Amino acid sequence: MDLNQISDRLEIEALLTTYTRAIDTGAWDRLDDVFTPDAQFDYTATGGIAAAYPEIKAWLAEMLPMFPRRMHMLGQIESQVDGDDATVVAYFLNPMIFPQQDGSELLWEFSGFYHHKLVRTPHGWRSKELFEELSWKRGL
Repeated sequence: MDLNQISDRLEIEALLTTYTRAIDTGAWDRLDDVFTPDAQFDYTATGGIAAAYPEIKAWLAEMLPMFPRRMHMLGQIESQVDGDDATVVAYFLNPMIFPQQDGSELLWEFSGFYHHKLVRTPHGWRSKELFEELSWKRGL
């Protein structure tokens, strides 16, 4: 592995961390540093929607606050870089707290794989496509 490959790998892993931190903290504008303006998403495997970035960003900001505590954990990250394009598969575990009307809390967990198609831009790597593959869920 040469220095360019190492650099690409580190930049891609940092991009995925920015994505999960933005989701977990509700910093929706940080997603602008992760995705291309025309990025396409498919969250249907976990009960979400499939849409383009502007609609997804608004949907995330509307829906995810129902889970006041969210915490992504990323596992193995496989990236295949081909010039200015890359495909990435990242294992994820996403536990979230869903408050109940009686004051108790329900733990919801999703686990699976994030499939990204990335493109190198003047501002660094950006995701132009995200498909979420569900492996298992619990608490629903």
